[in-house]
Amino acid sequence: MLVVEPSATLRRALARLLAAGGLRLSVTETFDAGLAELKEPAGGAAPEAVLLGVPAHSTVHSEELLSALRQPEHLGTAVVLLAAAATPDVFDWVARRPRAALLLWDDYAEALPTLRRLLAPPERLPPERPAAGDIRVLFVDDSRTVRSSFKRLLGRHGYIVETAAHAAEAFELAHSRPFDIAIVDYHMPSENGDALCRRLRDDPATAGITTAIITGTYDEEVIRGSLDAGAIECMFKNEADELFLTRIAAMSRAIRAKKSIEAEHQRLAGILGSVGEGVYGVNSAGQVTFINPAARRILGYEEADSLIGRSAHKLFHNATEDGRPNPPETCFLQQAYGAGDELKGWETVFWHRSGEPVPVECTVYPLRVEDRLEGSVVAFRDVSERKQLERELMWQANHDALTKLHNRNHFERVLEAEVLRLKRSRERAALLYIDLDRFKYINDTAGHAAGDRLLCEIATQLKARLRESDVLARLGGDEFAIILRNVDETRVVAAAEGFREILEELTFSYGDRNYKVNGSIGVALIDRQTHSPGEVLSNADIACHIAKSRGRNQTHLYRPESDERVAMHLELGWSVRLQEALKEDGFRLHFQPIVPLEGLVLEGLPVESGVLADALSGGARHFEVLLRFSDRRGELISPNAFLPTAERFGLMPQIDLWVVDHALRYLARLHAAGRRATFTINLSGQTLDAEALVPHLKRLLDRYPLDARTLIFEITETSAIANVEAAKRLINELRDLGCRFALDDFGTGFSSFNHLKHLPVDFVKIDGQFVRGMSGDPIDRAIVGSINDIAHSFGKRTVAEFVESREILGLLKGVGVDYAQGHYIASPQELPAVEDDVQGEKQARSSAKSAGPE
Repeated sequence: MLVVEPSATLRRALARLLAAGGLRLSVTETFDAGLAELKEPAGGAAPEAVLLGVPAHSTVHSEELLSALRQPEHLGTAVVLLAAAATPDVFDWVARRPRAALLLWDDYAEALPTLRRLLAPPERLPPERPAAGDIRVLFVDDSRTVRSSFKRLLGRHGYIVETAAHAAEAFELAHSRPFDIAIVDYHMPSENGDALCRRLRDDPATAGITTAIITGTYDEEVIRGSLDAGAIECMFKNEADELFLTRIAAMSRAIRAKKSIEAEHQRLAGILGSVGEGVYGVNSAGQVTFINPAARRILGYEEADSLIGRSAHKLFHNATEDGRPNPPETCFLQQAYGAGDELKGWETVFWHRSGEPVPVECTVYPLRVEDRLEGSVVAFRDVSERKQLERELMWQANHDALTKLHNRNHFERVLEAEVLRLKRSRERAALLYIDLDRFKYINDTAGHAAGDRLLCEIATQLKARLRESDVLARLGGDEFAIILRNVDETRVVAAAEGFREILEELTFSYGDRNYKVNGSIGVALIDRQTHSPGEVLSNADIACHIAKSRGRNQTHLYRPESDERVAMHLELGWSVRLQEALKEDGFRLHFQPIVPLEGLVLEGLPVESGVLADALSGGARHFEVLLRFSDRRGELISPNAFLPTAERFGLMPQIDLWVVDHALRYLARLHAAGRRATFTINLSGQTLDAEALVPHLKRLLDRYPLDARTLIFEITETSAIANVEAAKRLINELRDLGCRFALDDFGTGFSSFNHLKHLPVDFVKIDGQFVRGMSGDPIDRAIVGSINDIAHSFGKRTVAEFVESREILGLLKGVGVDYAQGHYIASPQELPAVEDDVQGEKQARSSAKSAGPE
């Protein structure tokens, strides 16, 4: 096996993994060395498989190696690509090459089983076993001695034998367990053997048993009656054991042959009967021998069109998806027909009669008769909708649903790539961090709809000024960022001023009012001395803070020599305030209801937002716990303003423990007051590795006798996949205590469904960007429905966030989502105070434990 991976750390990890699997490795760190090893292997023998780490940005040498692996002489080599992200180019390469697979680095441990699957030869039917251990015999005779004698004889030769003393017992046994052969004594009390044979033959439950009569005397009438009753043999008790065993062996061979034929019939019937799947057969030359109606429909052929005898390759798989010729000598399907290869779940393109490509997933079964290849049977299905959904999911994973700009995740990846690129260049780039100055005022006075429209208008205006090489993204809320490539330091402030002037000149009209919009812009330069993307973002953020502190509607270029002190003051100021809040209980908890949709009657629901939770019978019982910071004036500050600083100073584990402490104390008071409730509590990514949480929670559960099922802990999908092993460990430890777990913001990553398979969570919270767009975008509705269906298939319950209207609530109920949360149902708020007295504590310790949503 050839392993090609530039990163020394990743190379060592792969080498350890593969060497442990017993594979002989040739490891290279450059793509040109890998290409040389592929063409002229040092050991003389060409590699059977290649494991290739795909670079984030392709190079000349990586492209040469990938191109070589597509050449005919290397198509028999198994290839596994390992990539940081499932990009369209990587998908396209794998889709067009036989014996190829794609793994994300998060799942690199799957490399070994993936390679074994690619290298495994086609499965063959096992040869017929000469042993008799698969044949079950029922021996019926009224003589105990005869029964024992024949049971020992048959048992010594490998048959599974049970006995019965009379016909009634035998008939009951035949109904209670499976038998292949029944050997029945003819002369028995109460009922002769021919009558039992007739009953076994006529009963559908036992008709498959092969019957034979055994008797002590030769009598033509007995023999004739037995054969008429369905027995296929008439044997004699005094004949030689060898003759008796030969007769039984002949019956056994016939039974095995029958079972084999039935199994093959069932297999073919299953293929042909696949609902909606196309099925066709070809001979070894690839000429069509049969084709079912579903295949004709998918490919656009009428029943009257004669396809029998024509080349399947010429009809519908003679070109790749982009229309390039796919000649027979390199066409993987055509080669499989001739070689008798078996393929499972292989994705390719078939061509519709109209000339349009149809993405398909197909399975090829070789058809062998007496070990001679007679052709192949191909089952396939149209996966156009799935491919479209995958493209939409990839787009959603990289774009902001509201403004259609790139989102923060994509922007941070581009920024990281730009920092790496400039380390090898003398060019400079700049990051512009844009924060709107009057957005909160407009959002609060004109409403969220006005705020959303304003953000879209600003996105359009900013985008119009971009050069083709620049990148614009919405980072969240009212913050935007731009990467300006190849800039002149002396002109970068002027370029940033151009974007600020766009905002300054914009007049936003909504309803009967006009609003002025300003923005503050922080600028940070990027060059070969830049250490990391985080440093650039931090510098631009600090520059933006300085611009705001100088009166807003300003542009400021970050200068390390003059701005580091300001940066330290801003960061340390927040750090001190947060530490004081931890000591003096300066945080506040708010609670937002989460309501079940099962049984909810849509007719008559309130039109106005924020009242549904109170209108429900019994009120809400399930709440998400949300954190607020109370400043010196008593104003509440949202977590977006202070959590980034808390993360940078490593304060999140302490803040999480504060939330857990106060949430459990309050939950115990609610239960003591007779109000059953369940709390969902958020945990940060930093807490995944913290060792204090689980012991602390154990102590709290001892102090407050709460049912642990009333606690649901929640982490974001991004945090979980950044540290999968730590996430799994923490989830399992908390589940051992009886708590449950939710995965928040699900759907933000393209490979979300794969993460769901590996994380033992109970609930999946569908990312709000999809939920908000359901009322106006059929793609968002399809994505929410798909996430819901797949989560249910894994046994998870689903929660939809950002439910802002009655219409969205109805759509969620229609696709089967389990729970809903959002401003239409209720806004986050403080719950009524609960008296905390000694009696209340006693009640808390003795109250019945209540479970959360099932």
